[in-house]
Amino acid sequence: MSDKILIVDDNHEIRNIVSIYLKNEGYEVIEAEDGYKVLEIIKEEDIDLVLLDIMMPGISGIDICNEIRKDYMMPIIFLSAKDTEIDKILGLSSGAEDYITKPFSAVELIARVKSQLRRYKRYNQADNNKKVIEIGNLKIDSNTRQVFVGNKEVFLTAKEFEILELLGRNKGIVMNIPKIYEVVWGEEFFKSDNTVMVHITKIRHKIEEDPKKPIYIKTVWGVGYKI
Repeated sequence: MSDKILIVDDNHEIRNIVSIYLKNEGYEVIEAEDGYKVLEIIKEEDIDLVLLDIMMPGISGIDICNEIRKDYMMPIIFLSAKDTEIDKILGLSSGAEDYITKPFSAVELIARVKSQLRRYKRYNQADNNKKVIEIGNLKIDSNTRQVFVGNKEVFLTAKEFEILELLGRNKGIVMNIPKIYEVVWGEEFFKSDNTVMVHITKIRHKIEEDPKKPIYIKTVWGVGYKI
């Protein structure tokens, strides 16, 4: 069964071009011209990945991403003409796994889609040999991809979970930012990239009682992070 990808963009030409790219690679495609029907489609269809425009009439891609992340963990890739660093940070901090600026090539788009699907499937395969990681009141269940603080479940995006799991499996070891990025994203790290920092901040707000005084994810200044 082929992977099913949802394209959300108010521009018909872009939807059509992206759809052709994806269908040529064997993917099943569903299109939406605005964000209002996205959640309805996701509830009815088994969507494996979402390609999401940011600037759309009515409801923005950022807001749609936030709504999706309340209940779903499939990869989300933003397709946007907004190309500043702050735009990318805002997009990634809303829960997206990747951010592609327009215009983009078929090669780049397909490579990013395949990368995200491959990583998502790898981390979601049932593996009964994996153990639950417990650190104080923090519990990371790799089998179900659930995280609990005490008896309360906290909901992380796919990338947030992968970062937390990576740190948890390397408890006490300081991991530098390039290493975290390259393991989780599977790509070369660029010095000016704040992606890891943004995701760490989001994780802290979800698992720490006081994000400004974290007890789980510690910053080792000038080096990186550790649990």
